[in-house]
Amino acid sequence: MTRTRIKICGLTREADVAAAVEAGADAIGFVFYAKSPRALTPERAAVLARLLPPFVTPVGLFVNADAALLSAALAALPNMLLQFHGDETPADCERAGRPYLRAARMGTGFDLLDFAHQFSSAQGLLLDAHVEGYGGGGKVFDWSLIPRNVPSPVVLSGGLHAGNVIEGILGVRPWAVDVSSGVEEAKGLKSAVLMRQFCEAVREADRRLAATESS
Repeated sequence: MTRTRIKICGLTREADVAAAVEAGADAIGFVFYAKSPRALTPERAAVLARLLPPFVTPVGLFVNADAALLSAALAALPNMLLQFHGDETPADCERAGRPYLRAARMGTGFDLLDFAHQFSSAQGLLLDAHVEGYGGGGKVFDWSLIPRNVPSPVVLSGGLHAGNVIEGILGVRPWAVDVSSGVEEAKGLKSAVLMRQFCEAVREADRRLAATESS
């Protein structure tokens, strides 16, 4: 059966990490961007990451991070997948020598295929809405902008929640989905109920895809 991977991003509390894992998250995102209300220090993220069981991946979100921050975060979370949301070049992303995701800010006129070619070394492309500033804006973008022949695994992001993620998965068929504000009771404070509902909706989408593929 098709299984869409789930990343829950912007966690800041021990209870939220435990609830995300229980709900079925495959990856947990920690934000290393000082201007975000969900920002953590590497030391705090390391404390939370120790709660993760095997096969649940910690992901670090960076925005134009300096070498000192990136180095500190890598030392604190040695098994972390990197996620770049700023103006990083391919060389910037590759410099750490670690697997990474590259965020793409989707908007009219954006050439995702060219972007994918530039960042061909990325493990996947995280597609988010184009908003002012950096990081996720909790906004849904026009999914019809996504070409069908993207050569890298696609992580669908941007304004997802339990009420629209099924539509997103059925329409885009991404490798994974990423959620943050759509499972929050306040900025940086996750809701166990909303996380569970989101993960259940993803599994429902997978069941529908499997039924379609077998019919």
